[in-house]
Amino acid sequence: MTDVKSEAASQGAGAAAESAPARFLKATELDTRMLGMLGALAVIWIGFHLLSGGLFLTPRNLWNLSVQSASVAIMSTGMVLVIVTRNIDLSVGSLLGFVGMVMGVTQAEFLPDLLGFGHPATWIIALAAGALLGALIGALQGFIIAYMGVPAFIVTLGGLLVWRGAAWWVTSGRTVAPMDATFRLMGGGPDGAIGAFWSWVVGIVACVALVLMLVHGRRQRRKFNFPLRPLWAEGFLATVGCALILGAIAVANSYPWPSGIVRRYFQAQGLPVPEDAFIAHGIAIPVLIAIGVGVIMTFLANRTRFGRYVFAIGGNPEAAELAGINTRWVVMKIFILMGVLATIAAAISTARLNAATNALGTLDELLVIAAAVIGGTSLGGGVGTIAGAMIGAVLMQSLASGMILLGVDTPLQNIVVGAVLVIAVWLDTVYRKRVKK
Repeated sequence: MTDVKSEAASQGAGAAAESAPARFLKATELDTRMLGMLGALAVIWIGFHLLSGGLFLTPRNLWNLSVQSASVAIMSTGMVLVIVTRNIDLSVGSLLGFVGMVMGVTQAEFLPDLLGFGHPATWIIALAAGALLGALIGALQGFIIAYMGVPAFIVTLGGLLVWRGAAWWVTSGRTVAPMDATFRLMGGGPDGAIGAFWSWVVGIVACVALVLMLVHGRRQRRKFNFPLRPLWAEGFLATVGCALILGAIAVANSYPWPSGIVRRYFQAQGLPVPEDAFIAHGIAIPVLIAIGVGVIMTFLANRTRFGRYVFAIGGNPEAAELAGINTRWVVMKIFILMGVLATIAAAISTARLNAATNALGTLDELLVIAAAVIGGTSLGGGVGTIAGAMIGAVLMQSLASGMILLGVDTPLQNIVVGAVLVIAVWLDTVYRKRVKK
């Protein structure tokens, strides 16, 4: 009898131990798909770090990785809304190249004849012209899709060819350079970063914003009698979130300017060059732009009527239309937004390269779609997160960066990217089947 009781007790303890992770996830309300993606990212980083002989997880490589991920991350936030409504946009890479070429010609060849070289308004006019062009192209594609009933796959596949050809047509294949000095700041580099002090300021502000957001969310739950997370769960989320933010700031501030740039900097100031001079890059401006876009797009998707309409259309287009939602106008606005986001990405890519080339944005559409899908956006529509897509962009760029460090040929890199995309879609299919059950 005693043995039976002890066996039952051990089985009960085992069941309690098995349910502990489930209780933790329920208390913290963490997304299991997001945790899985972060786990996959950690495995990729550690694996490449070991295979590259300790070169991957260095401040220099991680800083460059963040800058390289910015343009794809920005476009992936718009691709989430496109895919959520059961559409697709294959033209974003070509659109990036075309708009980038137009902005390059505007500031390198057109405006200097009107305003002179180095005019302070040059970068503003070029960026505004690019944003207007991107919005118009997005409106054109969105109108054809939403109001003329042509499938998004066909329209944007045609756009992929049209805008790539248009990028070549603007300059007959020439590379346009250099870009305006202020415009180049959007591309990163020593001048395109905010330095150590302001990086810490941004980090502290972000931590305060995170804590206030958790406090506000708890108050709103109590106000409407929604279930509250345990206080320990709130503290855990705040602690981990702030630790990740400040850790990222520390990594950015650990990457110094190259010695040659430091020497020129002190010589320009008329000062002697210290032997142990250390000037930190800090957070790169394109990374700040990407984070800002992510915050705005998250608010747009989760806190506005437009965002609710987008997810309603993706969940059930017929029901959304019967509920009085102007589904065609919402879809058209999504493609307009996608055009503007492609313009921002084009500005970052062009500024980083300090030139507008015809190859700019080639195959970026695949990276953007892969980032959104890997980030949890379902091709079946109705499901997707902005944060997940941005992490997916970092994951895709991590694969590319790691393979470059290992000397993997470009064709094999494309094979890996394609395989990852197929696996991500397969996992999404499996996940949706389990949810339905």
